[in-house]
Amino acid sequence: MQYRTLGRTGVQVSTLALGAMNFGRIGRTTQDEATALVDAALEAGVNLIDTADVYSGGESEEMVGKAVAGRRDDIVLATKATMPMGDERNHRGSSRRWLVTALDDSLRRLGVDHVDLYQIHRWDPRTSDEETLSALTDLQRAGKIRYFGSSTFPAHRIVQAQWAAREHRLGRYVTEQPSYSILQRGIETHVLPVTEEYGLGVLAWSPLASGWLSGAIRAGRDITTSRSTFMPDRFDISLPANRARLDAVERLAGIADEAGLTMIQLALGFVTAHPAVTSALIGPRTPDHLRAQLAAADTVLSADVLDAIDAVVAPGTDLAAHEKHDTPPSLLDPALRRR
Repeated sequence: MQYRTLGRTGVQVSTLALGAMNFGRIGRTTQDEATALVDAALEAGVNLIDTADVYSGGESEEMVGKAVAGRRDDIVLATKATMPMGDERNHRGSSRRWLVTALDDSLRRLGVDHVDLYQIHRWDPRTSDEETLSALTDLQRAGKIRYFGSSTFPAHRIVQAQWAAREHRLGRYVTEQPSYSILQRGIETHVLPVTEEYGLGVLAWSPLASGWLSGAIRAGRDITTSRSTFMPDRFDISLPANRARLDAVERLAGIADEAGLTMIQLALGFVTAHPAVTSALIGPRTPDHLRAQLAAADTVLSADVLDAIDAVVAPGTDLAAHEKHDTPPSLLDPALRRR
């Protein structure tokens, strides 16, 4: 396992980090199975575990908490807030009112007195940066969080938050957690240059592109992944974006074969090759998934292989731009762009 410094924090984290979204009903994972995955990941050298309050309605946090009990100090523990937790309109977002409550709920589910990294899961256009950063700074000073970061923020919001922290003399985001893979490279255009400029650590989620780069999806095969059951449009080959992805996957499989690598090694090696990326978040559902992903821990892609990948998916290109999670609200809500 390799390790890198998380932004400018001085904290050393593994280049492969364990994402716990599949813990609980989303991945149909039991507590014993989740604990076994944590055990195997830690034994392999993984030292960062990432979850969120919204994953399986808090069940993921509960499972992570039980799995790490007794070895908390050896783990960089991260969670997230802001996504809706129920139907109550104020049980979401990044207001001080909600973040204070959400963090206490997360700490209770995790069974800990602090988390190392507390992340704003999505930018909340209804809440000012000053409000959010002020609340996070107070929670940090109270010892409940060590650092805080953002997740899936557009580049301009990352910059704005950095300026707001400076203007109001508040703590700042030290990490960003964006979606990044060979098939979704859009963040190379603006987000990654901004994180490098401001010294943010980057924890890349979905490096296997929801399973497209796992090796299980190939032309002529039925597409059966855990995601295809609840996100069918993402795998419907009749859609142009998915046909483009399948074509890219076939070409990438040839590159992997020629380099003597699995598709997973190619995909994870690509993400961790970018100098702005600190860690790639893997989200195994089974021990076999974990073993296949851990096999990429020391993968280093040659310049020739990286150039060949660029020829398949050009730098800065998203093959499924409609799946981006950082679309400005004004493009989604007509009321925000019409007088």
